[in-house]
Amino acid sequence: MKFTETRLPGAFTVDIEVREDERGLFARTFCQHEFAAHSLKVEVAQCNLSVNHLAGTLRGLHYQQAPVAETKLVRCTRGAVLDVIVDLRPDSPTYLHHIAVELSEHNRRALYVPELFAHGYQALTDGAEVTYQVGEFYTPGAEQGLRYDDPRLGIAWPLAVTAISAKDAAWPLLAAEAVLS
Repeated sequence: MKFTETRLPGAFTVDIEVREDERGLFARTFCQHEFAAHSLKVEVAQCNLSVNHLAGTLRGLHYQQAPVAETKLVRCTRGAVLDVIVDLRPDSPTYLHHIAVELSEHNRRALYVPELFAHGYQALTDGAEVTYQVGEFYTPGAEQGLRYDDPRLGIAWPLAVTAISAKDAAWPLLAAEAVLS
């Protein structure tokens, strides 16, 4: 695997190294040793799948508070999504900065999301499927979120939103002096 740290310290894109022959291809998508060598959390508490019927569907931006903050390894296995993460580490020089990475069935890229980052994505194609390896168990009482259209974040989503949960649409806007815990 090829690990590339993004401009948000601790967040990485992970590209596979494909081995191809007449049968097709084979590639490792996760290895505890390789992730640990990059100082990434290697525990996997659960794996999730989301299927998005329509291009424009938006999920997020979600995170869990400590002590159950999550890491995620996110990959699109069908179609394409624009995956966005926001740094919520209060002492980070990139606090409230975000990056956007296209994940698709064609590029086979994954995004490693560190603890204390909000995560969300928009489906770029109908039928987009996304898998997550999550480093902590889902804990509803610790779940928080950011509004996808918060002007303080300045995220440029490429498509009009065609579907979003009521909960995701209702996260409050950040105050001008926002400090997240």
